[in-house]
Formats: sequence, structure tokens, C-alpha cells
Amino acid sequence: SAVRASPPLPPLLPLLLILLLLATFPVHGSQGDKEPVYRDCVKLCVRTNCTGARLRGFQSDQPNYMVLTGWTCRDDCRYQCMWTTVGLYQAEGYQVPQFHGKWPFARFLCFEEPASALASLLNGLSCLLMLLRYRNTVPRQSPMYHTINAFSLVSLNAWFWSTVFHTRDTFLTEKMDYFCATAVILYSIYLCCVRTLGLRRPVVSSMVGVLLILAFTSHVSYLTFISFDYGYNMAANVTIAMVNLLWWLCWCWQNRGTLPYWWKCGLVVLLLHGLALLELLDFPPLLWVLDAHAVWHLSTIPVHFLFYSFLIDDSLYLLNTEKMGVKVE
Repeated sequence: SAVRASPPLPPLLPLLLILLLLATFPVHGSQGDKEPVYRDCVKLCVRTNCTGARLRGFQSDQPNYMVLTGWTCRDDCRYQCMWTTVGLYQAEGYQVPQFHGKWPFARFLCFEEPASALASLLNGLSCLLMLLRYRNTVPRQSPMYHTINAFSLVSLNAWFWSTVFHTRDTFLTEKMDYFCATAVILYSIYLCCVRTLGLRRPVVSSMVGVLLILAFTSHVSYLTFISFDYGYNMAANVTIAMVNLLWWLCWCWQNRGTLPYWWKCGLVVLLLHGLALLELLDFPPLLWVLDAHAVWHLSTIPVHFLFYSFLIDDSLYLLNTEKMGVKVE
């Protein structure tokens, strides 16, 4: 039967423009933590509760899970004063403000953002489950086996740090969440390079791999030692994400008539990049738990199953064609 032509690439341009607009949109400080009532509340709370006998009482009464996750008396003051400020805003009929760059969330045990932490954990578990299925289904002799395993480990590491960051937002956990997410996108580009070029020209994929490592090292070094610029970080990630998107889609387009499973790859990359636009909703958390970021993370959970289904199909195809001595395109 005739192969139905896929839609042309120009419809991707609006997505690209929206992402670039998001990346260049100026980042403003949070209104809530600028409020005098919030600042005065924190100062009074710290002065009253975080010194002398009261501090020792706080520490003795603090649950072990709060101690292990690094919650301090000052942190608890900020949390309590945040809700005091939110209550005043709502009483006066104003919109709920953000504090320190994020919406107010109802803390559950030690989890600062319970929904996002749970969603990150479920993404990691889905990735782990499908990695185990991949290893049980695909023989180690498949040409892409080790590259895909390495990609899975990079992804699992990213979801681990995402879970940690949404559990406890600190200077270290924030940086690890951002850096590990960037590593996943760069490794996806390398994975695409190996699949499209490296199987026939290993030297090319090795050179690209070195360039990607240098790019990642430069990116992390700049943000760590020079300036942690949120706008630059977002713009850099949007740029490499679009490279990843277009490269994979080009491969899908070229193989749409020969590989019956090509659509899985195309749908995965479109979903992953399209679902990221959920961040644009940016609404105050429903029930002080579920915000746009959590919805985004929840929406990506099923994508892992489709992506590994593609990887399994493609790895078995490569193994069979290698056994038959067929040139892989």
C-alpha cells in the first residue's frame, strides 16, 4: 500500500517561536518575598524562635525526616510567614503572589512540592521499568544497546535529582536539577547522532560526542563560576532542544517509508517538546499542591513507554539487519 506523506515541517515554526519567546522573556523577582509584611514576619519569627532555648526546643521537636532534608528554624519561619502573607493577599482580594521564584505550596512531611516530587519519582520509575524491559528484550549484540543503556542511566539520574529538588529546594539541588536536565537533552542529541551517522561513521559520532561534552562543561562552568543566569540557561536548553527535535524528526521523515515504527519516535519528540508548553500556563497551585510544572511532569510519564517501545523495535531491527549483512540507513 502507498505510504501516506507526513505533514511538512513548517507547522513546527510556531512552536519554535513560542519556546524562544519563553526563553527571552524577562524574569522578574517574586512579589511575595518583597513584601514588608513578609520580611518583618520572618525577622520577628527568627528573633523569637531561632535563638536560645526556643531554638533548642525547635530542634528537639523537629521530626527526623525534616532534619535529614535540612529544614532549619529560619526555613520554617519563611514557610509560616509565607502563608501569613498569602492570607493577607487573599483577604484584600489580590492575586496569590510567588515567593523566592515559586508559588506557595502546602508542605507534606518534608516535601516542598509534593505533586512535582511525586511526578518526578513516577517518571524515574517508568524509565527504570522500561529500561529493564529493554534489557530483557534486546540482546547485548544490538548495535545501539550500550548507547541506549547509557542514555537511560543519564535520564534516571536526571529524574532522581528532579525528585530531590522538588522535595527540598536548595542551592545544590536546584543546580543539579538544571544541569542533569541539560545532560539528558545533550545525550539525546548524541543518541540521535549515533543512530543516524555513527553506525556507518563511528568517527563522526565520536567527534560530536566530544563537542557535546565540551558544550556541557562550558555551560555548567559558566553557570557555576561566572553567573547563574536563568534566562541564559533557559535559552540554551531551548536551543539544544530544538536541535534534538529537528534532527530526530528529519530521521523519522527519511525513514517513514521503510520503518513501520518510525511514527513512535516522531510522536515522542513532538509530545516531549509540546508538553513542555504546559509550563506557560503558570497558575497558582490547585489545593496548594498541583501547579503547571507538576502537570507537565505528570503528562510525560506515559511517553517513556512509547519511547522505549520505539527503542526496542529499532534495536531489534538493527540487530536483524546486521545479521543479514544489510546496510543500515
